[in-house]
Amino acid sequence: MAKIIMLGEIMMRLQPVGYKRFMQADSFEIVFGGGEANVAVSLAQFGEDVAFVSKLPKNALGDKCIKELRGWGVDTGYIARGGDRIGIYFCEKGCSQRGSNVIYDRAGSSIATADKKDFDVDKILDEAEWLHWTGITPAVSDSLAEITEMILKAAKKKNITVSCDLNYRKKLWSKEKANKVMSKLVKYVDVLISNEEDSKDVFGIEAQNTDINAGVLSVEGYESIGRQLMKKFPALKYVAFTLRESVSASRNGWSAILIDKDSVYKSKKYMIDIVDRVGGGDSFGAGLIYGLHNNLGAQNAIEFAVAASCLKHTVEGDFNVISVDEVNKLAGGDGSGRVQR
Repeated sequence: MAKIIMLGEIMMRLQPVGYKRFMQADSFEIVFGGGEANVAVSLAQFGEDVAFVSKLPKNALGDKCIKELRGWGVDTGYIARGGDRIGIYFCEKGCSQRGSNVIYDRAGSSIATADKKDFDVDKILDEAEWLHWTGITPAVSDSLAEITEMILKAAKKKNITVSCDLNYRKKLWSKEKANKVMSKLVKYVDVLISNEEDSKDVFGIEAQNTDINAGVLSVEGYESIGRQLMKKFPALKYVAFTLRESVSASRNGWSAILIDKDSVYKSKKYMIDIVDRVGGGDSFGAGLIYGLHNNLGAQNAIEFAVAASCLKHTVEGDFNVISVDEVNKLAGGDGSGRVQR
């Protein structure tokens, strides 16, 4: 049985070749990905025993998606089959001063129309030590929000560590609904991952002396958000924030902080020349889960998470196909990018 469980939707990503715009495209490349699936694949590359829980249509596209996940070492035995379709999103990659653009086509997907009876919760959580989900999952549909709550309640009864990436998506639900639903679900969470925008959009909590568009980020302001979140949700043991300084769509400063009840741990900062930003936050979540699950200590965990995510920004597609050794090499100070012979 898997030790780490992911709950969420995986979609088919269609993107123009290279950096073409949608209006220029005469063909699309196919990539699979989604918040929790991206975390699952990353953790599998780190050697973790990880399973992905979702629902996919019983057709060739669903089969292809499962084959892709299995190929990266993810247990797909808990994926229910049925429903009408796999969710799709179109991604136009940004460059320089032109930001990326995403168009969703996911309404009525198999996981959005799933039912509680599709999932054997006791079997899924048997021997599990960690459960991860994101705010995207309950935003997909009301029924999926209910399924999420059902699994979270069962996980807490089994003393399973629960992590969540807030991941607010304005194209999926309103701030008001996100606040109502997430306030009910985050009370089961031990490790919360966010950024300044998400904590503001979902819970109305924002950092002082911070302007993300101008690249002005205040560690003290983020610590204040973390303390307020811990007060609102007493079960939280850790709150992590990614700190993205957007110089352009192609170049970002990247660091993070991790807050526990006593201290604040700040990572080193990387300047990244971006190949593909999608999945960057998910790779951070995977790195943090790996660090905390393997008892690396708070400082080492946040350094590992940021280094893993830094490397993901250089990888095409949603999945972070990077090894522990590669992450440790970067976290240890080798960011030269020299050929490995």
